Amino acid sequence: MPPKKKITKEDIIEAALEIVRENGMGALNARALAKKLSCSTQPVFSNYSSMEDLQEDVLQAADRLYQRYLEKGMKDPAYPPYKASGMAYIRFAKEEKELFRLLFMRDRTGEEVREDRESIAGLLELVASNMGISQDAAYMFHLEMWIYVHGIAVMVATSYLDWDWEMISEMMTDAYQGMRERYQKKEKN
Repeated sequence: MPPKKKITKEDIIEAALEIVRENGMGALNARALAKKLSCSTQPVFSNYSSMEDLQEDVLQAADRLYQRYLEKGMKDPAYPPYKASGMAYIRFAKEEKELFRLLFMRDRTGEEVREDRESIAGLLELVASNMGISQDAAYMFHLEMWIYVHGIAVMVATSYLDWDWEMISEMMTDAYQGMRERYQKKEKN
């Protein structure tokens, strides 16, 4: 009789991520995982003391996937790097709808939400140097632009709209140029 396959924590996270991709975080439970892994629930509870711990690992795995989308997107020669980051955000929303919802549309009640300029320092430097504005102005510009991009991404993730990439690109250019002009004027005054 062949030995039983050992189910690793990585196997569990991968299977859990697939369940969430297909049906959202609400579908993730020990039974669904056991079925996906073709095993009992024992390996799940051997590796995790609670479903909350597993959900946290799934959240981190989804974020790593999102970060890969950003890295790949910013290397796309079709767009300037700052615009490419927004296009990658929208692409993630379109191609990974449930993971996008998990990362960017979940209820944050009870979570500590903090301003994290450090994680976007490269983008802020890009904006500040390209536009000739201060880091503080670049931060505010980025927040406004991100809100605009997030709105498009949410409409894509919820299938409210299905615009082609050319239209999305044009709209982002229009928003960027309008806000850039306003921010540059503010910095001169």
